[in-house]
Parts: sequence; C-alpha cells; structure tokens
Amino acid sequence: MAAKNSSPKTPAPEQQTADIAPATTFSPSGAPEQVVPDVNPNHPAVDNNPREGTTIDQNKIDFNDPTKSDEDAVADNLRKQDVNVADKNPRDSKSED
Repeated sequence: MAAKNSSPKTPAPEQQTADIAPATTFSPSGAPEQVVPDVNPNHPAVDNNPREGTTIDQNKIDFNDPTKSDEDAVADNLRKQDVNVADKNPRDSKSED
C-alpha cells in the first residue's frame, strides 16, 4: 500500500497576467496570429515551420470544421478525392428470414 503524502499543499504565488493583445488576424491553418514578445521562433524547442517538407496534397485537407466530427471530416475529404470510405454504420451482414 502506497503511503499518502501528508504535507500541506502551498498555494501558487500570485502571477502577473500577460499583456498580449488579442489576435485580429488568423493564419490559413486557423491559428490566431499573435505576437508573444518573449518567444524566440528560432529556439530548438519551437517549431517555426511546421509544414516544412509537406506536400501540397497534405496541406489541402482542413480538419477545422467545428460542425463535423474528426471521423466525418476525414471521410468527406477522402470521398472528395474519390477514395472509397466504409460506411460509419454498416448494415448487419446477417439476412433476416
């Protein structure tokens, strides 16, 4: 049996709210375009070019339709490319007598 941690939790110190202006424009991917002053886009931990090495076809599909589930969005995009997609709820293969 694991021992319980009985040390009291200390509240986080008050932090100053960031003063970053709201986005007024959006990138083609749908991401808000905001300037964050202390982010170095050339830092190794930041992917400043996430679409590098991708093809035109890879960038055609837009999954950002809030009215569709991810599954439906993918299926619709595949159908537009004339790819056969299995029905979401296939009929029961058993025949009724």
